Amino acid sequence: MRTRFAVLFALALAAYSATAPLAILKPSISDMEDGPAVPAAFTFVPGQFIFMKFQVNGFKVSDDQKIHLSYKMDALDPKGVRLMETVTGQVDTTLAPEDKNWKPVVRQQLLLPPLGPSGVYKITLQVTDDLAKGAMVSQDFPLEVHGRDVAPSDTLVIRNLHFYRGEEDRSPLTVAAYKPGDTLWARFDIIGYKFGAGNSVDVDYLVSVLAPGGKVLYKQDSPAEGAAEKSSSFYPKAYVPGSMNLSLQSTIRPGQYTVVLTARDHTGNQTCEARGDFTIE
Repeated sequence: MRTRFAVLFALALAAYSATAPLAILKPSISDMEDGPAVPAAFTFVPGQFIFMKFQVNGFKVSDDQKIHLSYKMDALDPKGVRLMETVTGQVDTTLAPEDKNWKPVVRQQLLLPPLGPSGVYKITLQVTDDLAKGAMVSQDFPLEVHGRDVAPSDTLVIRNLHFYRGEEDRSPLTVAAYKPGDTLWARFDIIGYKFGAGNSVDVDYLVSVLAPGGKVLYKQDSPAEGAAEKSSSFYPKAYVPGSMNLSLQSTIRPGQYTVVLTARDHTGNQTCEARGDFTIE
């Protein structure tokens, strides 16, 4: 009888002294600071901020009531490319007697790349209890992102050249037709350039206009303001968006004209050309 009691007492004591394993509790991803968690089917867009919040449980408390946790967070695109440098942080505090059930809350935010592709992104989170050797927990959080995708290329190329009626128009013209005195607007994408150190990009473009017979009516010798991209970033720029506009003279004759775009990649020593026809009615 005493043996059975001793076993039961030992089991109860072990259960009382054991601590819960280190765990990430109540992870929450929101599209606004301290906002409610987004549903599982929520879709983010490039350039949007993501706010993450989580708690930690099962950490060790030292004899002098101190806790020390370390965490790191990474964000990856659909191909596993990191969006940013690894975020690191610590929770280092001393508990008061009334903090018996207290759990630390960690908040972090990240920015999706403005030109990021569509697909399932991933936030990876790892928490380590520095007072409990070997105590570590990690968890992945998928994110659906709907971006604007541009077909990749191994060499410099201009894609998606479209004409528009106005600067803010979302849909391109089905038929690129203008009248004398109108303003022509066009947008396009440059891709296939080479990266320099630090994912640097050095790209620009020139614009020419050809008359119906092929004569050059207008030609740029140097890029216009805003027609060059010279930058670097942690996350490689997926493509360079370009735009242009032309004020069509009121005396311009009817006929089919051609816009000639010449893109230049100074890092990769590449040049490419794209042409788009428009009509003056």
